[in-house]
Amino acid sequence: MAATVIEADSTPNEKVHDWTTPQAMAIPKGGFFKDKVEQGRYGPIFPKTPACYGFSVIAKVIPGREEHLYNHAKVIEKAIADDPTTLTILKAHYLRWVIFTIKGESYMMYQGIFDTDFDKYCEDASFLFGKTGVQSAFEALEGWPADYATNPASIVKFFHEHQWPSFLEYSEHPYVSCGEINKALKLKATFGDVLDLMQ
Repeated sequence: MAATVIEADSTPNEKVHDWTTPQAMAIPKGGFFKDKVEQGRYGPIFPKTPACYGFSVIAKVIPGREEHLYNHAKVIEKAIADDPTTLTILKAHYLRWVIFTIKGESYMMYQGIFDTDFDKYCEDASFLFGKTGVQSAFEALEGWPADYATNPASIVKFFHEHQWPSFLEYSEHPYVSCGEINKALKLKATFGDVLDLMQ
């Protein structure tokens, strides 16, 4: 189902999506709409859906490296506790890391929903690793590039090769960005404080 859009008043070419009505979007096999494939700096960009941009990357874990992934989870948890803005550059709504087993071999699935396009996300991730020095959980995966902290193109290539596109995406609040959600929550908190003062 295509997304409902309304024309914005500010710019003639700008379109504003209707966030008030839940929406779903069926996505063709392969993850791209053939009539409107958007080319990015590193190749085709997976389309924006009512859930914003995102991906599901699945790759095989290097045998014996599962513990590295669990340790990495603790590193990220501490990094966020020490500085809640650590991953802000990614504009992520949510990120999920999952380990599962097929025929005795371990695989990791990384799912993310974020506001920026695929290329920008990968560039920001590469910058983030280089800036923070936090090693990537992906180092435990077969085929992960050694130069990921300085070469965004290598991350894009890996993610394209290991991406399993959605065939359906849904959002209760379609096309709403992290920034818009944060502003709405701040407004709600401020409004609540004003109401408390009036009592």
